Amino acid sequence: RLFSSVPAACKEINKEPPDILIVDAMMGVEHLAPLQALSCPLLFISNSDTFDARMQAAQLNAHGYFLKPLNIPQLVNRLEQLLQEHRAPPPRILVVDDDQQLAAYYRLVLESAGMEVRILDKPRYIIDQLNSFRPELLLMDVHMPDYDGPDLAAVVRQYDEWSSLPIVFLSAEMDLGKQVDALSHGADDFLTKPILAAQLIASIRVRVARSRTLSALLNRDSLTGLLKHASIKSTAMNEITRGFRQGYPVVVAMIDIDNFKSINDTYGHAVGDVVIASVATLLRQRLRQTDMIGRYGGEEFLLVMPHCCAEDGRKRLEDIREYFSRLRFNQDGQEFACTLSAGMVCSTDAMHDDQDRLLVVADEALYRAKRRGRNQVCH
Repeated sequence: RLFSSVPAACKEINKEPPDILIVDAMMGVEHLAPLQALSCPLLFISNSDTFDARMQAAQLNAHGYFLKPLNIPQLVNRLEQLLQEHRAPPPRILVVDDDQQLAAYYRLVLESAGMEVRILDKPRYIIDQLNSFRPELLLMDVHMPDYDGPDLAAVVRQYDEWSSLPIVFLSAEMDLGKQVDALSHGADDFLTKPILAAQLIASIRVRVARSRTLSALLNRDSLTGLLKHASIKSTAMNEITRGFRQGYPVVVAMIDIDNFKSINDTYGHAVGDVVIASVATLLRQRLRQTDMIGRYGGEEFLLVMPHCCAEDGRKRLEDIREYFSRLRFNQDGQEFACTLSAGMVCSTDAMHDDQDRLLVVADEALYRAKRRGRNQVCH
């Protein structure tokens, strides 16, 4: 929805709150005060890149600041990121404390804030709990009968998988030297008891949000917002293994933009980026939330569709291929279209011993589609 004035927007917003609000800063920040009361994210677009202009946006709690002329893929990525955060699952918190009554209180406080909490009162099983529960933050006491918190933190940091897991100590320890020593063993924060419920919730929520942001930066491609090569490949192998173990089908597909080099050569790399970002957006829109998507490299994408048979997987890929072929791109008045080729394989087509080759098989199918004339799906 487009509005040319803040009062007109506010009138409609009161009837139907938006998910995200994008505001042109040229309207004047002095008129934007009513927007501060909104709970939805606020994004600014502006011609001005001065510190004062950005400060005014920050004072209005802006979630983003974009300069004209707009980088559309960048804006779309931010919109997708904000929407994903809104739909994000509740934070998973593992509480390690031998005082069961106190741990139960922490769980009650955190669950009342919408978090998912598990308590561990036997620290020696911490790695098993990490692997089964996969928490996003570890809340741990410093002093426990058999194992100290700092030593447990050091053990957790020995595992590459948990090297970046936020660890927060919560203890009545007031000795600053001991607090610093505890932090030096790999913890991220030290909170002292007693602690207000609101302070505990805020501290953990901020830590989890920051951890999710950093994880996205490390594991997601900056242009498309999709998983990077290493992340989607690891995700694919894990899902394939899980599918074989639990007996459900998994479709693996490779998608490639046809004749992409000629697009870059003819219209420029900036336009090429728009095409790549458009494919990413289309894949997110046409696939399920349970499906996994990654940018495998350049103009190539890897899809993993669990609980999906070969027939359904082919139908979805054909739908994506046909829809993309109807899209029109425009550069300096020149309109053009692109097509996609795809190769797919379903785990039910492979023997258990061949599960590690499914990515290779999907890639071979993609190249068959290329050799047969492009703009098609090969299985």
